[in-house]
Amino acid sequence: MKAEAPKDVEQVKLSEAAVHLLNECRMVLPGIQAIFGFQLIAVFNERFSRDLESVDQRVHLASLTFVAIAAAIIMMPAAYHRMAGVTRVSRRFLEVSSTWLIASLMLLAVGLSLDYYVIWMLVLGERSVAIAGAAMLAVLTWLWLVEPRRQAAKDRGESRRPEPARVA
Repeated sequence: MKAEAPKDVEQVKLSEAAVHLLNECRMVLPGIQAIFGFQLIAVFNERFSRDLESVDQRVHLASLTFVAIAAAIIMMPAAYHRMAGVTRVSRRFLEVSSTWLIASLMLLAVGLSLDYYVIWMLVLGERSVAIAGAAMLAVLTWLWLVEPRRQAAKDRGESRRPEPARVA
């Protein structure tokens, strides 16, 4: 006998899941592009070369690199969908593209955290503020990776829980 899905869980078709995934990528991309643009502009600001030491300028360059790679990865699902064929959607497409979306967010988290450190350096001028960048990375990792996985595992556990036995 096949177990019924709980009433608060709905299965979606692969095609609908693909639309959701591509929309999620479209939602994240403008934010990444805006951040990347601000990072590029910062380099041409007089204060960047005047007030930041060479090591901090290199941290900003590393941050810029992480954000650029995050932008490239977030666009990969659309490229994959075009190459694999727009008239079909596979479970593999969804799994691989979801992995890319998460990888993009994690690279973005690293890039944001590094630049967060650079900003703290500009404001406070002390290396001890490196903790600010580490704290930002911890917060973003929690919000974008740990907590969503925890909630997803909780959801899966609830959906697999057997129904109580009925007394006849």
